[in-house]
Amino acid sequence: MKHSLVFQLANIGSEVIRAINWKEKGNTSYAQLALERALELFDFTMADPKNKRRLKEICRAREVVADYCFGGNEYKTPSKYLVDYFTQFTYFAAIKRGT
Repeated sequence: MKHSLVFQLANIGSEVIRAINWKEKGNTSYAQLALERALELFDFTMADPKNKRRLKEICRAREVVADYCFGGNEYKTPSKYLVDYFTQFTYFAAIKRGT
């Protein structure tokens, strides 16, 4: 994959945040679709050889997101934590792009 890890996580984050927003609005079908896209992006990111050294963090983030959306939030992760975590990557990717 040609994109940096920061860019990949920013893209994942946009889908995670979209899923959270739809879930909080009560639209579970749109939340499900956004989460499926996020999980697919996680899988692509995990398969990217250049991310091998960060695989543990990527896998943990995927686990926490899946737990929040599908697992009944057993980890008790606040949605604000997920939004804040992924927003950092969005800001950094924007800085790297120069926008």
